Amino acid sequence: MDVDAYVAAHNGEWLRLEQLINNSRKLQGAEVDELVELYQRAATHLSVVRSSSPDPMLVGRLSQLVARGRAAVAGAQAPLWRDASRFLTRSFPAAAYRMRWWWLGNAVVGNLFALALAIWVVHSHEVQASLLSDYQARQLVEHDFANYYTEHSASSFAFQVWINNAWVSAMAVIFGILLGIPAVFALLSNQANLGLSAGLMFAYGKGDVFFGLILPHGLLELTGVYLACAAGMRLGWTVIDPGGRTRGQALAEEGRATISIAIGLVGVLFVSGLIEGFVTGWVHTTWLRVGIGVIAWSAFLTYVIVLGRRAAREGETGDTADQPDLAPVSG
Repeated sequence: MDVDAYVAAHNGEWLRLEQLINNSRKLQGAEVDELVELYQRAATHLSVVRSSSPDPMLVGRLSQLVARGRAAVAGAQAPLWRDASRFLTRSFPAAAYRMRWWWLGNAVVGNLFALALAIWVVHSHEVQASLLSDYQARQLVEHDFANYYTEHSASSFAFQVWINNAWVSAMAVIFGILLGIPAVFALLSNQANLGLSAGLMFAYGKGDVFFGLILPHGLLELTGVYLACAAGMRLGWTVIDPGGRTRGQALAEEGRATISIAIGLVGVLFVSGLIEGFVTGWVHTTWLRVGIGVIAWSAFLTYVIVLGRRAAREGETGDTADQPDLAPVSG
């Protein structure tokens, strides 16, 4: 093949394609059609050049042109900041809002379970003795429970708490595919620890200390745990009842929405970890540290209800496959 003749015959098309690519965001309808047609021709030209006369410079030029044309025709990925903004304002709150009844159910059942355990511990000396000796229990309620929040530096403790809570929540979410059983176990285990600790504190007259130290970070932290378990349970239920979808399609859609929950909870639990590390043990005015926790918790609920309800009504599910790409449009 005569390379010079081939270039002379098609160079005008390539230059025109490059011009259209450079102005792809401002094209009119006819120009969009022209862009698609010239991109397809350039792809054919590249194939011909590679097979008939593999001139390195010409192949490189056409390869770059075809790659840019493909991005302009098929759609370029939105900037990272736009993906992050969409996730924070639509995907995560919508996914959390869609699971509100699972989430609320976990909160109600979990706290009733913890309350029942606490009452049992308070009214049963045998249960108290089976958990800790009298000396160990007094050491716990009078020193260890409060010292737990200050025995390490605030920053390292906050990081440790964040990693632990994020790991537990991630396990509840990810292994929800096992019919949601791991999520149920995570919920009951967490609430059992809460109920037993509360029972011992109240049994020794330290109920005010318990709530004064748990509420600042616990409101947001426990809400994150309930949401994580809700996501795991919903994914597990999808295995059992995929609805009108095939099981594979249902699992794919719900699984991607569940991943949105998992990623969003990293941020939620990071905030609760900061409160636990820097507020719970270090702000000595009870009403102030509890107030900080209530404000953070209320802000999160408002965020989910307002943005999540709006996004859900517009059809957002939290499925990451619904993220839009940028494509050339006319006008």
